Amino acid sequence: MADAHRDDARVPVLMYHAVAADPVAATRALSVTPRAFAGQMAAIADRGLTPIGTAELAAAWRSGRPLPKRPVLITFDDGYEGVHRHALPVLTAYGFPATLFVSTGWLRGPYDTGSAPDTMLDWDQVRELAAAGVEIGGHSHTHPQLDQLGEERLRSELIHCRESITDQLGAAPVSFAYPYGYSDRRVRRAVRETGYAQALAVGNALARRAQGPYALRRVTVRRRTGPGEFARLVEGRAVARTFARDRTLTKGYAVLRGARRARRRMPGAGA
Repeated sequence: MADAHRDDARVPVLMYHAVAADPVAATRALSVTPRAFAGQMAAIADRGLTPIGTAELAAAWRSGRPLPKRPVLITFDDGYEGVHRHALPVLTAYGFPATLFVSTGWLRGPYDTGSAPDTMLDWDQVRELAAAGVEIGGHSHTHPQLDQLGEERLRSELIHCRESITDQLGAAPVSFAYPYGYSDRRVRRAVRETGYAQALAVGNALARRAQGPYALRRVTVRRRTGPGEFARLVEGRAVARTFARDRTLTKGYAVLRGARRARRRMPGAGA
């Protein structure tokens, strides 16, 4: 990693999903075991890294304030129950902050759409996470591919998510993560206009100030991520090589997705 006090600093932003010993098939690849997660947090502590929140990172880069020494972000997407059951005790033991991005229609409670892929958090658990210092961010309402939505549905997903979190926690979320990591200029503008101050993509690269506050990159932590690979990720070493195949596939898929969007916007193509 570059010196965190420099404008070209590169910061590892870790993207987790489920933390579970025996996840369902739909979430298995993007899950980690409780034991692996505990080992990864120990590795962060042993290396003298400094976990910070998403809002803290973006605010520092906006203002030009220096970041703490050797910063790293710990983020979770979707809102799986294991974040409370397994991850929170470990984060609390180390005093690590983190960010949880929730799809509000997947959480158990008043907005539940019944479409969640696995057991999710309920709102009491989300409040306990927030009280423990976990930043709660938005991740849409029903977890669609936002860049494929029409304008009305896009705005509804963003607004419903933000208002649900505000109603349940008493404070509006300031950070957002794009479902599947997909966004385009129109989606980023809508996220900004909904009231979010920053947003995270995926990209499987280190975050940099030059990416802008609405396209900060993250690296994926998977079930197959071993101790050696994890050490390279948090130290910012060989990230491009580690995710070379992912990035090639992402570029190819971006072309396909752009063609799909263009076809939908053609006259006579339908809603």
